[in-house]
Amino acid sequence: MSFWSILSPEGPFQEKREEPAFFSDLNLDQLVEAITYPKKDYNLKPYYYSTVRNEECIRYRQEVFRDLEDPDVMRHIVLFTMQMSRVNRYERIIEKLPFEHHRKGWFLEAVLAYCEAVRELEQGLSNGRVSSGGLGEFREYLGNYVQSPEFQLLFTEAREVKKALGGIKYSLVIHPGKFSVRAYDGELDYTVEIERTFQKFREGTVKQYICGVRNNGGMNHIEAKILEFVARLHPEPFAALGQFFTRRNPFMDDVIRRFHREIQFYVAYLEFLDDFKRQGLPFCYPETSALSKEEEVRDGFDLALAAALRQSKGLVVCNDFFLEGPERILVVTGPNQGGKTTFARMFGQLHYMAALGCPVPARKARLFICDRIFTHFEREESVSDLRGRLQNDLLRIRDILLNATPESVLIVNEIFASTTLEDAVFLSRHIMERVVDLGALCVWVTFIDELSCLGRETVSMVGTVDPDNPNVRTFKILRRPADGLAYALSIARKHRLTYQQIKERVEP
Repeated sequence: MSFWSILSPEGPFQEKREEPAFFSDLNLDQLVEAITYPKKDYNLKPYYYSTVRNEECIRYRQEVFRDLEDPDVMRHIVLFTMQMSRVNRYERIIEKLPFEHHRKGWFLEAVLAYCEAVRELEQGLSNGRVSSGGLGEFREYLGNYVQSPEFQLLFTEAREVKKALGGIKYSLVIHPGKFSVRAYDGELDYTVEIERTFQKFREGTVKQYICGVRNNGGMNHIEAKILEFVARLHPEPFAALGQFFTRRNPFMDDVIRRFHREIQFYVAYLEFLDDFKRQGLPFCYPETSALSKEEEVRDGFDLALAAALRQSKGLVVCNDFFLEGPERILVVTGPNQGGKTTFARMFGQLHYMAALGCPVPARKARLFICDRIFTHFEREESVSDLRGRLQNDLLRIRDILLNATPESVLIVNEIFASTTLEDAVFLSRHIMERVVDLGALCVWVTFIDELSCLGRETVSMVGTVDPDNPNVRTFKILRRPADGLAYALSIARKHRLTYQQIKERVEP
């Protein structure tokens, strides 16, 4: 059967090479770096730059993730990865070796290691509990490949060449300043006797002060010359090695080579999540739709922030939200440093990771699969930029509105903070009306309470504080009206300045 990719059921997966523009705003650049760094040799970042909008492809990936959560299946994949990494290391060594016979010998070792890795993976997956379409189809492909005459012949030839080379015996005679290589003629091997004679002088393990000198893959020019003389004495095995090298180079199946790299997308992400799961943080496979914009998330959190808090053992606060009916825009208000921007980043991360087919940081999630994500976060002013901050804000939001579609997600964070309140209200209302007309999903973090009740499309979310101490942020973002008084009331209550408290104090 044909099998193309463990990342897509529809043929070779097209990866993107450039980081999306919104990555830094949502701290996805930090997140992807942390996920992929342990496997940097695989160049996995392009996979995390490439979302899919096909619901079938998302389910395909979610099923593979679920299979890999089985420790037995993951164990076989990790073992295969280790073995294939050794094959790749051998291939890199071969490219750098200057001596012909040495290079061909490493090639033979690479082929043998590859064949063993493939056979063991095929046996492991055949005995494992694989239920996903992706791993199931790959298992069937792998079984057919292992039983194919091509693979069987490759493995048989490699073992025969190895056996013939392993049977070679020769004598090395060392003279002052020179050596000679002779055919083995039954000479005695005194190695064991010498070691036994000098054994009594050993006084235990001592520190080694001899410094090794690195050479080309473990062979220097003298050893290479010895090998050349051995090849002259035993031409048949070395001729077979040369023919094997010419006939079987390259030796690796393209599908298996591609699978080895692509499966690391899943392994890297699941290994990254292990520590968070041990902390008790929730993850789930979201329900996704490219049509319905009704959404619900329970106990969602900013995964990039959670990663940053691991060292300090900081508390990760989870939040909920939902959109139903005509609701499209979450307007987030509340005190500064209260978690509003973190909530906005969480919203963007959830949609992006869902579009990758990954488990998302939430206990439960139902999410719309968008075509693109647009962000508008505050930028530092540059002395080389002749435009002011307000003009920059307007130009950037104009570009977003020109390129966004009804299927996009917009995340706007504290826009127009540099202008007067009156102008900020005027401009924000007009832009939000454009977003409403567009029908795109949006999170809008703002200090303007009026925007939260612009229409039935808007939902008010408010950052809360400790009722007994308004200086303490709870970092909980709740769905409730933004009356502009909650924070002020908390401060007044703390200082006993509410109407009722003042009244009690002045009454006789």
